[in-house]
Amino acid sequence: MSTAQTMKKLVSGVVLDLDGTLLNTDGIVKEILKVFLVKYGKQWDGREALKIVGKTPFESAAVIVEDYGLPCATEEFISEITPMFSDQWCKIKALPGANRLIKHLRCHEVPVALASNSPKANIETKISYHQGWKETFSVIIGGDEVRIGKPSPEIFLEAANKLKIEPSDLLVIEDSVPGVAAGKAAGMEVVAVPSLPKQNHLYTSADEVINSLLDLRPEKWGLPPFQDWIEGTLPIEPWHIGGPVIKGFGRGSKVLGIPTANLSTEGYSDLVSEHPSGVYFGWAGLSTRGIYKMAMSIGWNPFFDNKEKTIEPWLLHKFDEDFYGEELRLVIVGYIRPEANFPSLESLVAKIHEDGDIAAKALDLPLYTKYRDDPYLKMS
Repeated sequence: MSTAQTMKKLVSGVVLDLDGTLLNTDGIVKEILKVFLVKYGKQWDGREALKIVGKTPFESAAVIVEDYGLPCATEEFISEITPMFSDQWCKIKALPGANRLIKHLRCHEVPVALASNSPKANIETKISYHQGWKETFSVIIGGDEVRIGKPSPEIFLEAANKLKIEPSDLLVIEDSVPGVAAGKAAGMEVVAVPSLPKQNHLYTSADEVINSLLDLRPEKWGLPPFQDWIEGTLPIEPWHIGGPVIKGFGRGSKVLGIPTANLSTEGYSDLVSEHPSGVYFGWAGLSTRGIYKMAMSIGWNPFFDNKEKTIEPWLLHKFDEDFYGEELRLVIVGYIRPEANFPSLESLVAKIHEDGDIAAKALDLPLYTKYRDDPYLKMS
C-alpha cells in the first residue's frame, strides 16, 4: 500500500503535551500521593488515576481532597504537596520513544510547540533535565498562561498562533482525554497515546490511537518518516530482567503450542510498567543450559484478558523438558509491534510464529548479536 493511500492529512507542525505523553509523570505522582496520604491516615489506591489524568493541577488536587475526604482546603493541599513534587522532578523519566521523537523532529526542523496544563515554570524545570528538549520547542505554553486549561482549546489555539501555523495544519500528540478533546476543539489533527491501560474506548474522537510513541508513523501526516526500523524491528536502549521461571498460566504450551517461560514480575513491576505493552526480542540466558534467542510479549494479553501486566518470553529453541525454577535472565534489545487483539486463536498463533521468525532473523544482525555477550546473561 502506498503512503499516499494511508496518509491521513498533511500537517506542517506538531504540538506536544508533556506529562504522560513525553514524561512518565504518573509514576512520580503515585509515589508522592502514597507518602502524602499516609499523613492523613489514608491509603492511595490508584482509583483516582482516571479522574486526574490530563486535568489542571488545581482540578486534580480538588478531586483527591474530595475523594479521600481530606480535612484541608484544596489550596492548602497544593501548598503542602508542591515542594514534594519539586524535589522529584529531576527523577521523572522520558517515556519510551519520547527522546527519539524529539530528536527526529529537531533534525528535520519540524516546528514544534509544547502545550501543557502545568504552570510554565514547572514545565521549564521538568524539561531542563532532558538533553536537547528545550531547543526543540520553538513555543512553550503553560496552563497559567491561558484563561482555561484543557479540555478548552485555548492552549492549543495559542500554540498555533505563536507558531504562526493554521490550527488545521497542526498535529497534536496527547495522552489524556481532556487533551484529545482540546486538540479536536481547536480544529487540529490528534494522535492519542493513552497513558492508562485498557481505556482506548474513551479516545474515539482522536484521529488515530496508538499504543506508545514507538508506534508513531509521522509519514501518515506528511512528516518525514523515521529511518531507524531494521527488517521489521526497532532497536531500543537495552534493558534487563531476570528471575526464576514460574509456572505461569500453562496456556502457552497447551493452548498455543508455544512454550513460554513465565517470569515473576515481583520486584520488577516498576520496570515493567515503564515499557509499553507489545512484542520485543533479545537474548535469554538459562543458568544451566546456555544462551538462546528469544521473543517476548509484555502486556495485558488482550486475548486472555489478563488483569496484570505480564512478561512472557518465548525461547526460540526446542527443549526436551520444562525448566521451571531455573534462573532465567533476559536482555531486551528491540521492539517488533504493539499488542493486538486477535479474532481467533489461529490468527494469534500465526502472528506469534511470525514474531518469532522476525526476532530470530534480526538477532543475526551485528547490531543485535553483540548483546549475546552481555555480562548479565552469564551467571556464575
